[in-house]
Amino acid sequence: MSQELFDQLEQKVTATVEALELSKLETDELREENQKLKQEREAWESRLNGLLQKFDENV
Repeated sequence: MSQELFDQLEQKVTATVEALELSKLETDELREENQKLKQEREAWESRLNGLLQKFDENV
């Protein structure tokens, strides 16, 4: 196999590794954002349930 083919293979492997690392970083960021949104949703649900209970008490 010629040196040129090895160089091309090395470039493709390097590009693939970099793409995988970037994907991992993006996945980690999305997981963090998802957790934050879940916490916000739980807080809103709790507030809404509190308001609904007040309505039920007054009816």
